[in-house]
Amino acid sequence: MSRVAILLMTALGLSLTVPALAGAVNFSIMNAAGANLSGLSIRRVGSGQWQSLGVSAQAGTSAAVTFSDPDCAFDLRATLTGGAIVTWPGVNLCAVKLVTLRRNAAGLAWVDYD
Repeated sequence: MSRVAILLMTALGLSLTVPALAGAVNFSIMNAAGANLSGLSIRRVGSGQWQSLGVSAQAGTSAAVTFSDPDCAFDLRATLTGGAIVTWPGVNLCAVKLVTLRRNAAGLAWVDYD
């Protein structure tokens, strides 16, 4: 057998043992939005269908989210104390364990990743 054939077979064998990219899996939300969050929901970026995550978080606390999806980019939405609805668009949930949801007094919403 030629060296090239052996190298190709070895490379093929190694590629079969590497797991596929996982996508989004369980993560935690840290509420740094300055108000209690309820009704936390998620949708794939570009879709219109929101799915409840079944968690809420008091201001300054975190909540564990059980979640699994092959995609990475999502929009998150929650209702704040007082009824305001906030959307955090384009949140990358791949290879992330903690997503900190932030919102300033002007209503600008963003996330930090840990």
